[in-house]
Amino acid sequence: MVLALTDWIIIIGFFTATLVIGLLNSKRAGQSANEYFLSGRSMPWWLLGISMVATTFSADTPNLVTDIVRKNGVSGNWVWWAFLLTGMLTVFVYSKLWRRSGVMTDLEFYELRYGGKSAAFLRGFRAIYLGVFFNIVIMASVSLAAIKIGGVLMGLTPVQTLLIATIVTVVYSSLGGLRSVLITDFFQFLFAMVGSVAAAIYLIEQPMIGGLNHLFEQPIVNSKLSFLPDFSDSTTLIPLLILPLAVQWWSVWYPGAEPGGGGYIAQRMLSAKDEKNALTATLVFNVAHYALRPWPWILIALASLIVFPDLDSLQKTFPHIPADKINDDLAYPAMLTFLPTGLLGILIASLVAAYMSTISTHLNWGSSYIVHDFYKRFVDPNASEKKLVAIGRLSTLVLAVISALIALLLSNALQAFNILLQIGAGTGLIFILRWFWWRINTYTEITGMIMSFLVAIYFELVHEHVFSPIEGHWRLLFGVAVTTLSWIVVTLLTQPESNEILKSFYTKVRPSSIGWKPVLIQNPDLTEEKGQLPMEIMMMVSGSITVYGVLFTLGFWLYGNLVPAIIAGILAAIGCWILVRNWRKLKFF
Repeated sequence: MVLALTDWIIIIGFFTATLVIGLLNSKRAGQSANEYFLSGRSMPWWLLGISMVATTFSADTPNLVTDIVRKNGVSGNWVWWAFLLTGMLTVFVYSKLWRRSGVMTDLEFYELRYGGKSAAFLRGFRAIYLGVFFNIVIMASVSLAAIKIGGVLMGLTPVQTLLIATIVTVVYSSLGGLRSVLITDFFQFLFAMVGSVAAAIYLIEQPMIGGLNHLFEQPIVNSKLSFLPDFSDSTTLIPLLILPLAVQWWSVWYPGAEPGGGGYIAQRMLSAKDEKNALTATLVFNVAHYALRPWPWILIALASLIVFPDLDSLQKTFPHIPADKINDDLAYPAMLTFLPTGLLGILIASLVAAYMSTISTHLNWGSSYIVHDFYKRFVDPNASEKKLVAIGRLSTLVLAVISALIALLLSNALQAFNILLQIGAGTGLIFILRWFWWRINTYTEITGMIMSFLVAIYFELVHEHVFSPIEGHWRLLFGVAVTTLSWIVVTLLTQPESNEILKSFYTKVRPSSIGWKPVLIQNPDLTEEKGQLPMEIMMMVSGSITVYGVLFTLGFWLYGNLVPAIIAGILAAIGCWILVRNWRKLKFF
């Protein structure tokens, strides 16, 4: 397809605006590593919350949701909806603890919670493992979506797409640091939401779809509408609902939904003005991410089943797209080709915004690991602030180039999502318990990291070639069981951290005394921190009910099911009332 001049003006104008923001913040970002990576710890909740949402609204997210809906129906989204439980746990339990820790990165936490050479090793190794290798895989999966969008909507080759998108993103994120990323995230999120909602409304009303009622009446669509999988079919019930809600949310480490918080979510909390801003920002993120954003993508995914009922129809419509890139996730950008001039430019710019907000965050986050947790910690502890910022900008460029090259090897977004889930399987409970159980030590973390990786490698490279194939959900469950059992055994067989380290951590972070009784007995001078853990968990449950209630209220309303919409709305209102009633009881330091 050929873009009109109006579309190009919108797209180029958007690129220009983001570059200007980077240039305006470049001088301030270059003052220190603290300013470059944490914006001076002075950010308000509303900017941080929107930034978290913008980062998780990456260019591959609509493609991923489309892939899920086309394969497993609306109920297939429980594979990521279940992570709301993790998110709400972070909001009410862990956001205050992270801000209280005072670390610059979540990896610095290792030498706050643990001691000795093993803690230093863990920090340095994970700086490279997460900041480089894992981070590159994440960015590559996002860049894969950019490749497909550029190919379908703009007729660009994969290399052309990545060159254009990567250069602009690297320039503004490397110049302006986290402050530039946060400001552009706010601008990009608003642009992206307007674009996705407008696209859904326009496409649903086109004659080929015929409106919502006609869409939902089509047999190929009607069978995909249920919020819950068929309870009589265990082959869908277990992987789509039971496993995510019973096991996945607390046991799997996944970027943006880390049990206990972590990664760029922790970075945002650490850059907040105070604990209250950290908590509120994370709450805003979870409400917007799970309750407000999914439906435009879901509706377009359902509509795509009418226009492109199978992969052959996609291949015939877009013969220039490489065969290995044809999958259900391509249906989202394929639907956007029907948008008119002007709206198409806005939508493309919104997808560019989604791509840039995610990539810029991952570049800054990964660079913070390389600079603060590896270079400054192990290579040059006395490096000047200007040198650290220079290393940060260089590492940003290197990460972007490598991830772009890896993106050329992937084929679909769901493939990358499943690989990341498998690698993190079984480690989540460590990140939840390490704040509240004194027995967790460095060997716990090292064992969990190694075992989860080995299990993932085994299934990817060995099992399929030696034994009969096994379903992905059974792989995940096996990985969780083996990894969790391994680190529990190692924890109980190894010595806990020294009393000095445990006392220092408890004094600084002040977690609930649950799980710290032996340390308190050994150190009678410590003040027992009663905390508010029971109330915080209750608010986590109430928050989850509220968000799920809003999500399904919107869904039932769109379906035209008034009674279920009212019931879901009442549940959301009850959950919200409980939150408001207990909000003032929360204690902040």
